[in-house]
Order: sequence, then structure tokens, then C-alpha cells
Amino acid sequence: MKALLLLEDGTLFEGTGFGAAGEAFGEVVFNTSMTGYQEILTDPSYQGQIVAMTFPQIGNCGVNDADRESRRTWLSGFVVKELSPVVSSWRATGDLAGFLAAGGVVGIQGIDTRALARHLRVHGAKHGVISSTGADPAALAGRLAAAPRIVGVDLVRDVTCDRTFEWTEPVEGRPAAAEPPGGRRHVVVLDCGVKFNILRHLVSSGFRVTVVPAATDARAILALKPDGVLLSNGPGDPEPVRYVVETVRSLLGRVPLFGICLGHQMLGLALGGRTYKLKFGHHGGNHPVKDLDTGRIAITSQNHGFNVDMESLAGRGVRTTHVNLYDGTAEGLEDRDRNLFGVQYHPEAGPGPHDADRLFARFADLVAADRG
Repeated sequence: MKALLLLEDGTLFEGTGFGAAGEAFGEVVFNTSMTGYQEILTDPSYQGQIVAMTFPQIGNCGVNDADRESRRTWLSGFVVKELSPVVSSWRATGDLAGFLAAGGVVGIQGIDTRALARHLRVHGAKHGVISSTGADPAALAGRLAAAPRIVGVDLVRDVTCDRTFEWTEPVEGRPAAAEPPGGRRHVVVLDCGVKFNILRHLVSSGFRVTVVPAATDARAILALKPDGVLLSNGPGDPEPVRYVVETVRSLLGRVPLFGICLGHQMLGLALGGRTYKLKFGHHGGNHPVKDLDTGRIAITSQNHGFNVDMESLAGRGVRTTHVNLYDGTAEGLEDRDRNLFGVQYHPEAGPGPHDADRLFARFADLVAADRG
């Protein structure tokens, strides 16, 4: 079936629809990962976005239950150059088109994704729409103009869990360490859209893990007697999610904190800083990040459209720990006096390289040092 991808600036691409039929509105971004499309589709951080994959053929590995990063698909739409006509992985239990259809995700293939990525790189991320049911570009443009944007919108409420639960599954092939005398250290995860692989890494790092909804306040979190709190990844603009910022502010200095992606931004806001929107964001599995303390460079997995303005934290006892070598933006912060640190990238990968997973061991050391 014929499908259209229309951007808010009038740029139009024509292709073929796959997955669910219909229309999907969202911020159009490009992802440079060569593999890991199922993890991307189920990453809650992509809520409200249409993701274009720059690798030319997607879908040849099919889909399976083990590679899910959450309970469902979250992104609004999916764009590929070519949907693989075959599935050739022994792990596959289904195909990509069927997976998208089951999740209600509208897809488009057969467009020039290189031209799309270049356009977004030059002009910035754009609001857009995929339609496989409305062939009139003028009418589609009217519906696009009326559709909501992600800036200033709380998307965390859409993706967080609805109840507190325990997580016990470790990273595949990396079982949890033996339980130490006195029991495992207890980490509470504030779920702003957490990926399963973050939870797995915490278990494999020796923690007992409790996940709580994003609206859980500091008093309720402290009542669980955590040895540390992890602030998870999540979608969209951090500024409207004031209830999480207030919770984090109330936790400062009372328990060790580790923020990942949106959680890192929440730390920045809670410490009195500001965030800003990036031109086209960082989305992919090949971003080089430099550790300013060691000089070590890690290739990292990233997915964010906003960043912490570190200059707004000057004089507050907070320092930059990591920088992105593509554009020089801050990728990490810490406040040693208050036992906290955060990174803008994804150390748990899923998908992506594993260069940065040692940060979970750093968190374990921070918790151990704090509790003695």
C-alpha cells in the first residue's frame, strides 16, 4: 500500500506502508545503529517519536521475546529504506512487519533514508506524520499542523509502570554474584521508562531491585529503605516532569543516586540547572564519549533529544565527567559530596556496545562505600 512521510517544513517522501495501517504523528529522528531494531522499538524513551533507521536493510533477524526492552512497542512510527524480505535468524519467532502490526506501529519503507537523515542533520529534528491511509498531502499537512509536539509535554506518565514490583532476572550469561553477609544491597529504580537491560545489570551487579512508578515521592521511596536509587531513562522533555524533579531534589544527599539519560537530566534539574533541546539529538550505537578523569574513550549507545546545560550548574559543586566527541556536549556529571553521578548515554546498551557497563560496578562501589 502506498504511504507518505511528510515533515512539518513540507518535505515529502513517498514509499510503501508496512506494519499497522493508519497515520502516526511524532518527532522524526534518525538512528545510526546497524542492528538492534527490536530493542529500539521497545525502548520507552522513543515514545512520541518516528524513528528512521539509517542502515539500508532492516528486519533480517526477525523478532523474538528475549530482545524486548519493555512490555510493548512505544514509538509512533518506523522508517526504513528496505524491509528485509526474509528472516534468517535461528532465534526468530516472528517477523518485523507482523511485530509492528501487533503493536499498532505504522511503518514506511522504500524511501531515501540517507536523504532524510541529511535533511534532519542540517535542519534539525522535525515534527512529521506517516500515513498509509490518506494520500492527499495538503489534507495531511493540515492534520500534522494540529498534532501535538513533544516539547513541554510529560511523556513519562505514558510509559511508567502502574505499580511497584521486584525484578530478579540477571543479564544473560552473567548471573548475580553470591549474596554477601547481611544480604544484597537494595536499589530502588524510579521508573521513567526503564529498559529491562538496566534492571538486568543491577541484578548482575549484586543488587536487590525494586521498581517504583515515576510519581512515587521521596518519602515513599525512603520508606523502602534503599541503599541507593537509580533514576531511569525515559522519553521526551524533562522540564514538564516536575514531580520527578521534586522527588530527586528531596533525595539529594540522603541516599546515593545514579541517573541514566532522562535520569541524568533529572539530576541536573534537581541540582538547580537547566536543560535544552539538541538540534537533532543523539540516537544510535556508535557515539564516542570521553571520560575526563581517565582519558578513556567508550563507544556508547544513545537516545536523547535534550541535554543538561552544565554552565547553569556552575558554582553548585557539580562537575562534568564525560563529553561527547562528536559535538562536545556534556555526557556525564557528578557531585561527590552528595554521592551522586549521572550519564547521558546508555551503559546497559541493549542495543549497542558494552564499553560503559562498568558504570554499574561504580554505582555498586558508591553504595557500598556509603553504607559501609
